[in-house]
Amino acid sequence: MKIKRKAISLLKKEFFSRPSNLVAPNLIGCFLVKRISNNSYLSGVIVETEAYSQEEASCHGFLGRTQRNETLFGEPGNLYVYISYGIHHCVNIVTGSKDWANGVLLRSIAIKGEDERIASGPGLLAKKFGLNRNHNNLLLSPKNDFWLEGGRDIKKIGKIVQTTRIGISQAKDIPWRWYLESSRSVSKRVKGDKTPPTNKCWQPSSFEGL
Repeated sequence: MKIKRKAISLLKKEFFSRPSNLVAPNLIGCFLVKRISNNSYLSGVIVETEAYSQEEASCHGFLGRTQRNETLFGEPGNLYVYISYGIHHCVNIVTGSKDWANGVLLRSIAIKGEDERIASGPGLLAKKFGLNRNHNNLLLSPKNDFWLEGGRDIKKIGKIVQTTRIGISQAKDIPWRWYLESSRSVSKRVKGDKTPPTNKCWQPSSFEGL
């Protein structure tokens, strides 16, 4: 949603300088913000994430450093953006420490006043926020027009589900995906977890700052 807003609490390098499997669940309920103009912003609440790390085979850095994955070995708090299946972009945040491939994939975001599925799934999320390979290695910072802000008490908006990741062929049993159970913007739910009805789900409009 394009609105005027005040910064809440900027997530800085220290937040991201931790293992991806610790950062990923902590990002649920946080804000991704894009500056459109001096007084206009696109802002949404992160409701689904996945973690990746060099020691497991599904990580892009598992086989070592290459030109393609160089950013993933870089500074925590930078964006790692790649193209999946030659079709859509996937937006990741580099985490952990430099020279060790570690990152969090942003899977889904809920945006106030928008269709609940507008940024559900990595490709739609990247498209909505206008993120592509040109933003690869970009430091998340207000000076670069993209940043992350801390959210509210997650206990007030619902339970976080921890489960396995999606669309990978290796290390499929590692439970490194997290999502907000009460959100209708989650890309895929675990078996038996039904999408909550509109009158019982969490809505991003309840978040101050959006």
